[in-house]
Amino acid sequence: MTEFEFHRLLVWGMLGVAAVTFGYLFRRTAPYGRHYAGSGWGPDISSKVGWVVMEWPAVLFFLSVYLQGEAAASVVPLVFLTMWQIHYVHRTFIYPFRARSAGNVPLCVVMSGLAFNLVNAYINARLVSELGEYSDSWLSDPRFMLGATVFVGGMILNIHSDNILFRLRKDRTTKYGVPNAGAFRYVSCPNYFGEIVEWTGWAIATWSLAGLSFAVLTFANLAPRAVANHRWYRKKFPDYPPERRAFIPGVW
Repeated sequence: MTEFEFHRLLVWGMLGVAAVTFGYLFRRTAPYGRHYAGSGWGPDISSKVGWVVMEWPAVLFFLSVYLQGEAAASVVPLVFLTMWQIHYVHRTFIYPFRARSAGNVPLCVVMSGLAFNLVNAYINARLVSELGEYSDSWLSDPRFMLGATVFVGGMILNIHSDNILFRLRKDRTTKYGVPNAGAFRYVSCPNYFGEIVEWTGWAIATWSLAGLSFAVLTFANLAPRAVANHRWYRKKFPDYPPERRAFIPGVW
């Protein structure tokens, strides 16, 4: 089996995992954050430590795989590297230490996230620096320009929404409250919507099945989570705005 064939097999495997994940998470909410009761899922660890353990491959393993590609020093792959690392350096080493969560997370959740990030980092790093074909002219291709714009817009929405949550939790220590600023006026989880938009932009910018598999799996993971959070808000806060949707304004 060639590496190209192996890579494609992994990509199709990711799409299969996305389908299973989507179905499972609508039946059973993943046990972390507000949805973790602290028992029944085996051993657990600090949520901050668990987050870094889970996410580090997206930064360091991605970089190591990327640097082995023959096109690693080319312009377009370097742009993709920059886009990826800006997101994941923030997500891995900044976000968890700004969040005020002081709880734990099941080790099984951390290990499943670690496995996903190892595979996903390999798939996308090999795509952009070795298996994909991106000449310098790709930067002026409408697909790249649209995808990069969508990516940046999603990232801005994601980070801005997280910042609103951080400020809310700062005022209330570790207690939850109802966010009402920014896109939270329209949906319960604009941070999740922003991340889905972000990786949809990546899929368009790379114009690849590998990028699409990541966007689809992001949706499969975060859409059910948004719906679960939306139900939680409605149950916990009787005066929760009735017109607010889960994560797509006016739709869902």
